Amino acid sequence: MRSKLRFISAAAVAAMLAAVPGSAQKTTGPKERYEMDVATMSGFAAMTGGGRGGLGGAMGMMFGGDPSSKVAHQLLLRLGSNQSPTAPPPKGDHFFLPQAKMGKSVPLISGEGTDATGSTPFGRPKGRLLLYWGCGAKAGPGQPVIIDFAKVAAGQVPPNLFSSAVPLIREVSKSNSRSFVDWPNGKGGRQPGSGSSLLGAHRVASNIGTDINFTLAQDYMQGLSASTAIQGDQSVMLRWNSVPTATGYAAWTIGGMSGGDGRNDMGDIVWWTSSASKEFGGGLWDWLPPSVVANLITKKIVMPPAQTSCQIPAEVKKASGEMMIGNLNAFGPEANFSYPPKPAGNAAWNIDWTAKVRFRSHTMLMVGADFGDMGAMSGGSDDAPAEKPKKKKCKGPFGIPLPDGAC
Repeated sequence: MRSKLRFISAAAVAAMLAAVPGSAQKTTGPKERYEMDVATMSGFAAMTGGGRGGLGGAMGMMFGGDPSSKVAHQLLLRLGSNQSPTAPPPKGDHFFLPQAKMGKSVPLISGEGTDATGSTPFGRPKGRLLLYWGCGAKAGPGQPVIIDFAKVAAGQVPPNLFSSAVPLIREVSKSNSRSFVDWPNGKGGRQPGSGSSLLGAHRVASNIGTDINFTLAQDYMQGLSASTAIQGDQSVMLRWNSVPTATGYAAWTIGGMSGGDGRNDMGDIVWWTSSASKEFGGGLWDWLPPSVVANLITKKIVMPPAQTSCQIPAEVKKASGEMMIGNLNAFGPEANFSYPPKPAGNAAWNIDWTAKVRFRSHTMLMVGADFGDMGAMSGGSDDAPAEKPKKKKCKGPFGIPLPDGAC
């Protein structure tokens, strides 16, 4: 149900325009396309996504210090080419400067794994999905939209449930490339550690095209620090720091507990998004170009860069139970490179390669959970009344086991 609109690269657009009679300049290529997605992660996102051992590592960090100060970095690298490798299989390397703390290089390889298949039986889902949207003390008209999982499994999907206003943009993929390599993969290299910097020269060498060289003048975005406070009307005020290079913000929460019988079937799942309209998918939780973000701000789907707070409606808090998992995404700048440089006049521009570097910063927090000193980061509030921890184990949204004191 997610939007899968595919945007054409700038070079492809130029090539199409070149075919129009009277066009000033003919453009061909690029033969290679490189994408480098750069993320700054904070809060629980830094714990689970920063190469620290998944959920187990997150729990260890939770009870071993102040997680509000944790910031992790993430790189996703993709290289696509319309050429075959000089000596199969396709492979390459991204070479970094020492300040990147990535070693000399990380290997780019072609995925050789197969989709995992399992024999675990899949039962018809139970429970409901309640959809809310928009910042404010109270939910707007027409909310919530309720989806019965059993009816969806039977093919009864509500019409016009998700719009396609927000694209999910991936210009480089295995499906649109004759040869494709990426990283991370199982052949080595770890995500960048603290103090890493991407400023300076980068080189990508492979056997599916010529070397790609570019120099970054932009670095990782500043980390997001978000906090929540339960208001007297039981709405929740979400606040965050202003990130200097952010182009816009989007937030969501998911809440609701299991069905209560101790098994994995669900009760109500509550999903809220900060969009002023019913927008839950596409690239809202991903990287988006500044031009797309600017357009979404005019439609009030994305919050503007000057905004640093959003009120989660009281109905969302009530329907979600004792805890919500939340995420805040700060979209960032984008850097684009191509070779050779565009020639002057009407001379044909035969592009060998393009490179795109996309930035974002995001944080994950828990709203309403009591983890002692973690209040500011995890969504606790000095104004919120402390609740006595229950002895009975509990499960969070989607049946995720939660530590003692979480509910």
